[in-house]
Amino acid sequence: MYNRRSFLKATGALASGILVGRSAFSMEDFSTNGHIKKFGLQLWSLRDDLPKDPKGVLKQVASFGYKQVESYEGKQGMFWGMTNKEFKKYMDELGMSIVSSHCNINSDFETKAAQAGEIGMKYLICPHLGVQKTIDDFKRSAEKFNACGEICKKNGLRFAYHNHGYSFTELEGQMPQDVLMKNTNAALVDFEMDIYWVVTAGADPIAWLNKYPGRFTLCHVKDRLKGADPKNTDASTDLGTGSIDFAKILKVGTSKGLKYYIVEQEHYDNSTPLKSAEVDAAYMKKFKI
Repeated sequence: MYNRRSFLKATGALASGILVGRSAFSMEDFSTNGHIKKFGLQLWSLRDDLPKDPKGVLKQVASFGYKQVESYEGKQGMFWGMTNKEFKKYMDELGMSIVSSHCNINSDFETKAAQAGEIGMKYLICPHLGVQKTIDDFKRSAEKFNACGEICKKNGLRFAYHNHGYSFTELEGQMPQDVLMKNTNAALVDFEMDIYWVVTAGADPIAWLNKYPGRFTLCHVKDRLKGADPKNTDASTDLGTGSIDFAKILKVGTSKGLKYYIVEQEHYDNSTPLKSAEVDAAYMKKFKI
């Protein structure tokens, strides 16, 4: 099985190595009654099924009601054995679009940016840095992000970083997430807030959305098991059954620049990844801001 550690290693996770205040929120993203018109699925949620039958699994994803996907760079690449244009064509046939992908930013990034830009993708995203030893390490990562942002800009898309819990854990008297945000150029680098990981780290998503308006333009809508041990990091669950108040968080987020709502789930109690993806889609269809 292509497990999470393998993925993080492949995406450079173990390697060291929009303007503030702009409004990314548009009522075009919502129906007149406040429902989210378009929501996506991070394909990592289906990591055990997708590699076996990419087209078949994507067809099921479309049938659940997802209009967008966020890919990741598995062994078959972020286009799952297809060329970028073939993947886009198949997405078009299914009535979906690939808006973003997590990828290894330390390998052939310029090629990936060119391929992504060619088919109208909006973002390439660094999925993980790993725990860093010093604040200076995070500053160096911010420099790398700025460079990636320049490459993306040249290819007509943007760059973003997806957080885990470690960037919301104090280091040397500072919060690494602050360091990343303050040392990246807002004209080049956005952020994807994984709400689950912010909550798991004991931080407040709303406080961070308010602190950095316009910087968090994507989010992972991922719920956390009610009553889960605070130390349990593998506690995601079907949307609407957990402890996270998405109505409150996303209402603030929409006013602070969020415009891509990407479902993700990594743990499945008495279910399967595909069944949970269907349940999650049903929740998002009913969800109101």
